[in-house]
Amino acid sequence: MSSVRIECVAAGYRIAESPVWDEKEGALLYVDITGRKVCRWSPVTGQTQAIPVDAPVSSVALRKSGDYVITLGTRFAALKWKEELITTITQVEKDKPNNRFNDGKVDPAGRYFAGTMAEEIRPAVLERHQGSLYTLFSDLSVVKHFDQVDISNGLDWSLDHKTFFYIDSLSYSVDAFDYDLQTGKIGNRRSIYKLEKEESIPDGMCIDTEGKLWVACYGGGRVIRLDPETGKRLQTVKLPVDKTTSCCFGGRDYSEMYVTSASDGMDKEWLSRQPQAGGIFKITGLGVKGVPPYPFAG
Repeated sequence: MSSVRIECVAAGYRIAESPVWDEKEGALLYVDITGRKVCRWSPVTGQTQAIPVDAPVSSVALRKSGDYVITLGTRFAALKWKEELITTITQVEKDKPNNRFNDGKVDPAGRYFAGTMAEEIRPAVLERHQGSLYTLFSDLSVVKHFDQVDISNGLDWSLDHKTFFYIDSLSYSVDAFDYDLQTGKIGNRRSIYKLEKEESIPDGMCIDTEGKLWVACYGGGRVIRLDPETGKRLQTVKLPVDKTTSCCFGGRDYSEMYVTSASDGMDKEWLSRQPQAGGIFKITGLGVKGVPPYPFAG
């Protein structure tokens, strides 16, 4: 595997998260949660455009009708890129002012899944069991699947769309649910992989065209490739930063992996050892491709 190359393509974010490849723009979308901005990096120009927002923004997704949807504070919102215009679609958890959304992703039927968590006191330290997992449907209605979540994180779907994969970070587990594509219902939760000590905290996740999962390990400085059928780890790719937050495939043929990272909670000495903390990394030569992201149907 000596052909694997890792390159930092953008830097300086506090908590970069939710990378999504926008094929139409030929660009990588992502957010900076505590930096409160939605970003778009172009591999052609090497430049990043950023749109500032008024609350922690935790995920971004494509929208079928054009532009994007985001999770902002405890709101699902629409983002018109050129106009830099944000409009609220709906809000959850009005009774929990200390909560915010975290990771989100669109399912194969065009529904936007996203979960919440309590605001962190410092990275990965927070009031526990305050979060829930939600779905925003194309008619803009919202369904709550379950609560008692610590840090709602990585999500994706199996290639046959019959399994939903999900991470609640502080359980140190990658979980699977039976998935009904017609209704968006989930059930029969089970753990398919428990992280080892050096892998640290499971964060964002994506799937490749072979049906294997890639999980970014926050604090572990790596992404790991898992077989959801056997529960075995197949591959580890180490990065030059500890706080790897999420991953997606992109590029012209979805053969490049993009990994986001964070710098929040790092002191000067730590940052001097890891100057690329909070950077966006491009990994080539993995020998696998990813699945294009689904757009929100609403």
